[in-house]
Amino acid sequence: MKKIEAIIQPFKLDEVKEAMKAIGIDGMTITDVRGHGRQKGHREVYRGQEYNVDLLPKVKLELVVPEARYEEVLKTLTAAARSGKIGDGKIFVFDVAEAIRIRNDDRGETAL
Repeated sequence: MKKIEAIIQPFKLDEVKEAMKAIGIDGMTITDVRGHGRQKGHREVYRGQEYNVDLLPKVKLELVVPEARYEEVLKTLTAAARSGKIGDGKIFVFDVAEAIRIRNDDRGETAL
């Protein structure tokens, strides 16, 4: 199994959720987060004062998928989250040793 963590633009969330649903991926955890990458934020003016916005709003998606499907999920996720502009985000992939469904003690990929 693989755990996929993706940091994406908030306005791409609905598109990504629909793309995941279209390929049969139902379970995901979504968290509102703030951060920055290489762009290191931007400058804004508020009531005549200029200030630096260095922590930008992002959305973090976490999915655990079967090993056999993770390339398909990555391809779909990348295509749905891409706007082509700086700040589109990052995807990280981790190996998952075990998954357990608490309700009935299913283990491994059957727990997904």
